[in-house]
Amino acid sequence: MRLGFLGFPVRGWALGCVLAAASVAACQGCHVTQGGASPVVQGDASSPTVRLYFVSDLAGALEPCGCTKDQLGGLDHAAAWIASERPHAPASALVLSGPTFFMNATLTADHKDQDILKAETIAGGLKAEGCAAFAPGQNDWVAGEEELGKLRGLSGGAALFASGGASRLVVLNGVPLGLIGVEAPKEGVARPSPADVVKREAAALGKQGAKVLVVLASVGRGEAKRIADAVPDLFAIVVGSDKSAGEANTEVPPGERIGNVVIAQTSNHLQSVGVLDLFVREGSYAFADGTGLDAAQKGAELTRRVDELHVKISNWERDKSIDAGDLVARRADLTRLEAERAALDERPAPRSGSFFRYAVKEIRDSLGKDPALEATVSAYYKAVNDHNRLAFAERLPPPAVPGQPSYVGIAVCTKCHKPAKEFWDTTRHAHAYETLSSQNKEFNLDCVSCHVAGYDQPGGSSVTHVDTLKDVQCEVCHGPGSAHSAKPKVAMPRKEPKEDVCVTCHHSPHVEQFDAKAKMTEIVGPGHGL
Repeated sequence: MRLGFLGFPVRGWALGCVLAAASVAACQGCHVTQGGASPVVQGDASSPTVRLYFVSDLAGALEPCGCTKDQLGGLDHAAAWIASERPHAPASALVLSGPTFFMNATLTADHKDQDILKAETIAGGLKAEGCAAFAPGQNDWVAGEEELGKLRGLSGGAALFASGGASRLVVLNGVPLGLIGVEAPKEGVARPSPADVVKREAAALGKQGAKVLVVLASVGRGEAKRIADAVPDLFAIVVGSDKSAGEANTEVPPGERIGNVVIAQTSNHLQSVGVLDLFVREGSYAFADGTGLDAAQKGAELTRRVDELHVKISNWERDKSIDAGDLVARRADLTRLEAERAALDERPAPRSGSFFRYAVKEIRDSLGKDPALEATVSAYYKAVNDHNRLAFAERLPPPAVPGQPSYVGIAVCTKCHKPAKEFWDTTRHAHAYETLSSQNKEFNLDCVSCHVAGYDQPGGSSVTHVDTLKDVQCEVCHGPGSAHSAKPKVAMPRKEPKEDVCVTCHHSPHVEQFDAKAKMTEIVGPGHGL
């Protein structure tokens, strides 16, 4: 069953309207035009003439899982932050490089409809955030050329790549900005090198009047540096990967310059959004470094320590054994480190001439949510739920294997293990399915498997057939219990589960820096291990 435009004909129309409303609301005040340049509004040290937001390898990440507090990522959080910055930087645009709409370079039959709907939702969100252009990675072609064309239209930005339209001239606040997109050469396909494509397009854009050249390079960092060496007149290269796979998160690489070319890159999955502020003064398009990219390594180290503290504080807030004074102290450490990192971006502006500033902003829950995009994301989950409820209505779990234990559900376990059940009811695991159903996510293929017992296992559960196996139950950790329940002397498959059971669900990007051994203490209590 193929989802129509953003879902079923009716559901899709409703979600499409939400996307359109979000785009209109968010693009007000976004001064992106094409054509001849008007006089540049001079940028003082507080407000840039032009701001470019940049993202590397978004790769189909709509939002992070909600397993822990204040996780990195979220299209609605990014939109809220960009909207809050608009009074300070009204002339802005968003550019992206690397895989953008899909997490993997292949689509499975089960996930295809859902993944395409998510890609279309992401595209509409990017339009709301002022997308000017993106350089596709291999992942973005996975649903075909026609679907990529649809995604381009929904995003509002140009798809720039060597074998298609590789460049675009836009004018932001009077600044003629040339955008060039390149991808890595494909094995066995005769194409010009990325550097040659950039040279060709840079020359063409120069004839059109472009004064600032930015390359969106879905080629990896090494190849991007070779482009910088070959075309030294560029202003910046936004680095993305050729392709990506899986949920693993990457860290923010430090910004750097090759000659006068800025090498810009963010972490993947929208964990962060980069900022390039251009301050055009005295009619010059030669930009001095107003940030001090020599301090980027220190900034990267501070970011790593800030991320570690966010995770530690999130864990400690739920751990009743942690002394309150220690928690206060760690929060104070976090405030100090964040202030120290922010100070790196406050280098005094050059007294004369044009300059740029470079920064990377982490995207977290604490930035809030853009209301229109929040509604868009909610509509996406509702459309997926409605679709999957029907598409997988007849999908049963694999049948139980004769002679092998199968799943019985927690009600059977409770007959002999009432104290364990009473303790378990006090844990978050005991309400895992409700966290999905309350948000229209219980039939979402990205979510359901970690919120039920025995998912896709013989004699277990499936997308819509969960029956007595809702929530994270005894058998998730101990294995299927039919043999033990029939003859209690028969041991459970896993009498004392190890940490490796936890990390089947609690892994990046769902949980950052998960310490399975420490977390085991939270699921042990009276009648259950004590």
